[in-house]
Amino acid sequence: MNTGSPPIGLRERKKRALRAKLSDVALRLALERGVSHVRIEDIAAEADVSPRTFNNYFPSKEAAIVGSATIRAEQLCEILSSQPDGLALHDALRSTVIALFEEEPDRDWIARARLIRAEPSLFAEAAKADRSIEQEIASEIGRRAGVDPATHLAPRLVAAVVIAAIHAAVELWLDRDEGSLSDMVRQVMTQFRVEDIATD
Repeated sequence: MNTGSPPIGLRERKKRALRAKLSDVALRLALERGVSHVRIEDIAAEADVSPRTFNNYFPSKEAAIVGSATIRAEQLCEILSSQPDGLALHDALRSTVIALFEEEPDRDWIARARLIRAEPSLFAEAAKADRSIEQEIASEIGRRAGVDPATHLAPRLVAAVVIAAIHAAVELWLDRDEGSLSDMVRQVMTQFRVEDIATD
């Protein structure tokens, strides 16, 4: 029986909705004006919140611009935690990543991905977010395998491989500028296999 994360409550859903709104506004302003010409005060005003409220959700404008990408990565952890505990690790990860990219990205997602590649400050912020998400994925993998990522390498290594695989699929898809990202993700998830983690 799965004992992963509990369902998300109404309060958390509202917080996520506001975080997504702030991120969407930040992205729009960055595309319109350029990242260097966007201020936290501008984002807050457009989203009809105070700068203090903005700072409760994001530490910087760069974090806000890449924020929706972070939210999507967090969803990966939630999908993984909902996979049956008896499912082989590779199958659980494959199902999770495919489910995460089941729907094709919209224009905003693509614009954000391209902007992150073009702006060093956003690329650095996205890398920080990836690191945090890797740790969350490693924790969930460790829970499923019954090992502690703080003292075992395998969960960390597997988490890093999954993030790298997603990046490889997205980067190739953006470079080709054609086809389906979902198909690309499916393809990359068949290029390697993660073995179940031994607990002894």
